[in-house]
Amino acid sequence: MKRILVSLLAAALVPAFAQTAGTTVKVDPKNNKVSNPVVEKPKQKLMTRDELRACMDRNDFNTKEALAIKADQVAYNDNANILKAEKAELQKGEETGAAGTAALKKEREGILQMFEEIKAAAPKLEKAELEARNKEYQARAAAFDASVTTLNEGIKANLDKRKAFSDKVDAFNASFKALEARQDAHFDKMDSWKAECSKKAYDEADEKAIMKERAAAQPK
Repeated sequence: MKRILVSLLAAALVPAFAQTAGTTVKVDPKNNKVSNPVVEKPKQKLMTRDELRACMDRNDFNTKEALAIKADQVAYNDNANILKAEKAELQKGEETGAAGTAALKKEREGILQMFEEIKAAAPKLEKAELEARNKEYQARAAAFDASVTTLNEGIKANLDKRKAFSDKVDAFNASFKALEARQDAHFDKMDSWKAECSKKAYDEADEKAIMKERAAAQPK
């Protein structure tokens, strides 16, 4: 029995009709009138068993490759979302660093002004009051120094994260190019399969024999 080989992949990737040979007109000996010809369909050439096996193997490969590419696309999109979240976090860290820098700049100006006020008032102040104001100044300056250290550590950590993020983006962009190349190669193989295998006629007995071969090759 003849059958037609059809891809297991998306129907949109398969030609809409089979290629068929032209027909010939045969005159019915009992009715020799040209107006009532008998149309005889030509014999359709069947693929050999080796050709059928090769087409089936290629179709299996294309099907697996399509699924693998789809999985890579899902992973690519997931990675894109992760990088998007990391970028937002880095932006937040940079904004925090900028705000902290502005606040400490203002605090530094306040400390310097406090120092000048104490210096100007020192001749008129009692010793105990001068010591108290100096102590307050020293505590404020120490707190400022600690805040500067913390801010600088945060800025450095964010810069390190930014560098690591940049490396991730480079790898991400490279993965896109690799995925794009893999998709192009897959489409080329699909086009080749459609041209050489799609909807080609074959003997059903050959298909059964090939399926039996495959079953026998499976590990027990």
